[in-house]
Amino acid sequence: MREKNRSIAVFFDLDGTLILLPSLEERFFRVLRYRKAIPAKNYLLWLKEAVRLLPRGINAITQSNKMYLKGVQILDESDRENGSDSPGPKSRHQGQIPAPSSKRARRNPRWPVPPFFRGAVEQAAWHATQGHAIVIVSGTLEPLARAAARALEAELAARGCAAKILVHATRLEQIDGKWTGRIPGEAMFGKAKGRAVKRLAEEMHLDLALCWAYGDSVNDRWMLAAVGNGVVVNPSKKFARLANRRGWLVQRWMERRNFTQRTQDPRIGDTAARERENATRNDALGEICGERPVNQLAAAVRSESAG
Repeated sequence: MREKNRSIAVFFDLDGTLILLPSLEERFFRVLRYRKAIPAKNYLLWLKEAVRLLPRGINAITQSNKMYLKGVQILDESDRENGSDSPGPKSRHQGQIPAPSSKRARRNPRWPVPPFFRGAVEQAAWHATQGHAIVIVSGTLEPLARAAARALEAELAARGCAAKILVHATRLEQIDGKWTGRIPGEAMFGKAKGRAVKRLAEEMHLDLALCWAYGDSVNDRWMLAAVGNGVVVNPSKKFARLANRRGWLVQRWMERRNFTQRTQDPRIGDTAARERENATRNDALGEICGERPVNQLAAAVRSESAG
């Protein structure tokens, strides 16, 4: 591995870029709801906050509204509930919701870290070998993003790449060991990602013109615009058109066919074999995208009200 290049970093979005959808937070919500860990009143609190945020758009509702977590006991970063000895997932590919074997298990949901895209791991490994700092910048909850960072570190270690991954994600306020549902500061999405990258560049003395950023959504465009090497991953047609206008590279890490890039960079190349492997694995996993979080929570509100 090369000596660490302290002036270059790579910034990765998480959901849809490094890992399969649905998002980590949506998976986490499913776990909590399955285990009945969310108080019934929280659905109404979430709905009230959604109405307040509605003028700011659907992204504000899905990214800034965490009232469903009000009063829920916080989870530490070793994959267990605060004060519990329950172990976290044994495998870095753990993504399923485990069936509760006891009341103790029901109170301690495991971190729902799904598989990473193979192409994502290979790209992260390439950056690690170049000595680039690796940073996850995500709108998901900070402890979930940290769990994903540890899982990615394990993936890289298996490839002989030792790397410490930094995390900048949405933080939740907590009081007496419980979440309040409020976000101190701003949720890490949209323009906030671009601001976070620039703050980190100042703190870490980075040369942004040499840095890299990977994202899958138009909401990542500010992060990509902040660096000299933007890479769009698994984009929608709209985002692919924007990438073409901005001169960003485009990568397909989940499809059978190749996607024509702006330039054929050997450091960022998809092979047909890798794409076939990804497609086969995705077929085996099935259609797991499901509803968006706002739809799930709205459905939960209707369900609780009917009950």
